[in-house]
Amino acid sequence: MFPMLKTVKSFKEAKLAKYIVYDILIFIVIVVLFVFLSIFLKEQLIHFEDGWLNTLTSFLSGSLSVVISWFMLPTLMPLISGIFLEMVIKNVEDRYYPNNSKSEARFWPDIIHDIKFTIYSLFLNILIIPLYFIGIGFIVAILLNSYLLGREFFEAAAGYHIGKPKAKILGKKYKTKIYTGGLVFTLITLVPVLNLFVPIIAVVWMVHFYNNKVV
Repeated sequence: MFPMLKTVKSFKEAKLAKYIVYDILIFIVIVVLFVFLSIFLKEQLIHFEDGWLNTLTSFLSGSLSVVISWFMLPTLMPLISGIFLEMVIKNVEDRYYPNNSKSEARFWPDIIHDIKFTIYSLFLNILIIPLYFIGIGFIVAILLNSYLLGREFFEAAAGYHIGKPKAKILGKKYKTKIYTGGLVFTLITLVPVLNLFVPIIAVVWMVHFYNNKVV
């Protein structure tokens, strides 16, 4: 049985509300920066003599950047959650698994790992863009991100205790259930508003999975 109910209950019982707020604020900052960057690049590269054309193209480039960042949310999730990953795991485990509190996590190496994952995931998602034009891109993106997110968040939860190299090896034993978890996370990213909760949902889900199925 997958830990859906326990994950939902954890938001209140493990006092995770403030991390949800942090998560949403970080995503908003990322989107705003992306919008300003796209508008800046447009103004540097494309300029019309008519003011209304400049305004229109700036609006369109900003709107497009919001849409792109929305679809790129799965690639950003591990990086967003990684900022307060240890605190979320500790809160959940202090509430549900107080005897399993030993941590092997290292903040900066793990953040560097998350940055590398984000770049890798972003690259793969860009690589499959042509598939959207033949009608299979959306399905391929779901399958791809389900694999990436399931693996990454399991390694984050297990790596907190045994380190990410060992967690990667361990994950091969539970790859079907890990992939299913990743599929749940990916599908939730398609739901407006609820998708902003995914970085926390994914961490908590895999913490419960690791402590109930692996330990």
